[in-house]
Amino acid sequence: MKNPFILASGILDTYAETMLRVAEDAGAVVTKSIGMEERKGYENPVIFEFEHGVLNAMGLPNPGIERFGEEMKKLRGCRAPVIGSIFGKNEKEFAHLAERMEEYGAAAVELNLSCPHASGYGMEVGRDPALVKAIVRAVKEAVQIPVFVKLTPNVSDITVLGMAAEEAGADAVVAINTVRGLRIDLEFKRSVLTAGIGGYSGPGILPIGLRCVFELKKVLRVPIVGCGGITTWENVIEYLMAGASAVEIGTALRNDVRLFKNLGRGVKQYMKRKGYERVEEVVALAHQNR
Repeated sequence: MKNPFILASGILDTYAETMLRVAEDAGAVVTKSIGMEERKGYENPVIFEFEHGVLNAMGLPNPGIERFGEEMKKLRGCRAPVIGSIFGKNEKEFAHLAERMEEYGAAAVELNLSCPHASGYGMEVGRDPALVKAIVRAVKEAVQIPVFVKLTPNVSDITVLGMAAEEAGADAVVAINTVRGLRIDLEFKRSVLTAGIGGYSGPGILPIGLRCVFELKKVLRVPIVGCGGITTWENVIEYLMAGASAVEIGTALRNDVRLFKNLGRGVKQYMKRKGYERVEEVVALAHQNR
C-alpha cells in the first residue's frame, strides 16, 4: 500500500469505475460485500441522513459472485490493491466466495462478519467466536491471499472475536462495522427505515471505533485496520495511536471523493512536525503513554 487509507466496503464500490477513481488516492480499495447469489436488498427507504451521521439498512444488495467477476476484470491494473469483501451463511459459502475472489485477482479478502441488518448473515454469524474460527479456518485453507476479518462492535467484548479470528489464522482484523441504531418518523410513527433497525455510521461512532481498536491492540499480534467515524486527519492519527496500522473510510467519502488526498496531507504535516518518518512510529503510541 502506498498509504494507510483504504476505501471501506459499501461506499463507491458497486462498480469498477468508482473504485478506480478512488484508487488514485487510496492505499487499497474494498469491494462491495458479495454473496453467493444476487440480492435485491430492502425496499426504500434504506438510508437516513441526519446531523450526527447516517443510518442505513440496505440488506446486502449485490449481483452475486459470478456476475461480479465482470467488475473485477475491469479492476485489473488498478493503482491500488483490491480487497474482495464477501459474506455467507457458513464456512462452505465463505470458502467458495474467497476462492472466486482470488481467481478474479483480489489481493486479499475481507470477511464481512459484522453487517448488523441482514438476517442470517454478517453480525448474526460473526457474534459467535466458534463460528468465526470455523469460517476463518475454512477460508485460510481455501486461498493463498491474506484474509481480513471485519468485526462487529455490537457485542459485549470485541476482543473475544478478535482473538478467535487470530487463532484461526486471520492475517488482520478490521474494526469496526456500523453500530445498530434506530430513528423514528414522528408522522408515520415507525422506523425511518423499511427494515427497522439499521447500521449507524459517521462521526458519532468515532469513540466506539477507537475504543474497540485500543482494546484489540492489547490482545492481538496481527495488524488492525481501524474504521468508523473518520472525517479528519486528526481522527486518522487517533486510530493509529490507538493501535491501527491502517484505516478504512466510507461515509465521509460521500461528500468528498478526494478526501484521502486531504487526509494524507494533514497526516504528513503532523508527522513532520513531531519528527516521525514512518507511520509505524505512530502506531499504538497511546498504549505507551498511559
